[in-house]
Amino acid sequence: MFRTKLRVLRSHGIQYIKHLDEAVLPEIFRGRPILFDPEETRAAHVATVPDATTHLAENGDSKRTTDGRIASQAEIPEGETGKTTCFPEKHNNNGNSMPRTYDVIHRELAGLEALCPTGAITAVPFSLDLGRCLFCGECARRAPHLVQFTNDYHMATNDRLALNIVPGTESIKLDPDRVRREITRTFGHALKLREVCAGGEGSTEMELGASMNVNFDFGRYGIDFTASPRHADGLVITGPISANMARALEICYEAVAEPKILIVAGTDAISGGLFANSPAIDRRFLDRVQPDLYLPGNPVHPLTFIHGVMALTGRSFRKTNRKR
Repeated sequence: MFRTKLRVLRSHGIQYIKHLDEAVLPEIFRGRPILFDPEETRAAHVATVPDATTHLAENGDSKRTTDGRIASQAEIPEGETGKTTCFPEKHNNNGNSMPRTYDVIHRELAGLEALCPTGAITAVPFSLDLGRCLFCGECARRAPHLVQFTNDYHMATNDRLALNIVPGTESIKLDPDRVRREITRTFGHALKLREVCAGGEGSTEMELGASMNVNFDFGRYGIDFTASPRHADGLVITGPISANMARALEICYEAVAEPKILIVAGTDAISGGLFANSPAIDRRFLDRVQPDLYLPGNPVHPLTFIHGVMALTGRSFRKTNRKR
């Protein structure tokens, strides 16, 4: 029995993340995306290939010489015109290099906008709304030269507009000027939250629960979930808020004593996600109550939740970390 306990404790020690502020997720994790400016990337590509691939045939392929090389500007017959190419090259069905034109870029952007099932992508101006994004990665697979996902889980913010990223957006942060003073003054040492699943499918709920497990141990900072809104300092909403849960959510929120905070976790909670236009959804509650924290993700990663709550309450990981 004693040896068994030792093995369990040793196993927990391996899983335990001692410094949550230093945690790094694997590259496969789809976190904060980055968008590339089509014009800047096109210019960079043209600068590296100044003489080649500057003219196109009507079928979109490069002008080539008799030996198969891409024709230079000097080798193009006089009087022929074409469109300036763009970054990076793709290949047609024959395997031949086919440079991207301005028209192709615009078609790609329009295609990405049509591809996104939640309307998170806007072609003009090029932007991506993380409050609607499902993090499925289809846009990055379709056009990796325009969209790429990083392993950055720092996406929590208290400004809904900050979730609308554009080319050049390097980070998503919480705005300290938008944090209500009573939040840091009242919840700087302990915080109890009541999670309300308002029509969710269970994925975000599982991740929030995982934030309290042996890996993350968010409870070490005095932050935990409670079963009753009477014992809570705030609510965490998951799910798109179905009509059948709308009234129950409102009752639960009213049962929490003032001051209190409201957190919306996941794409469904922030925007409605895939169900935003469903007649079974009733999101009028969020029209009346302003959330204090938005946690994008589908589902939300535990570290996104942990870092978001810590930033909202103005707390430091090192100052509140108990010695182990």
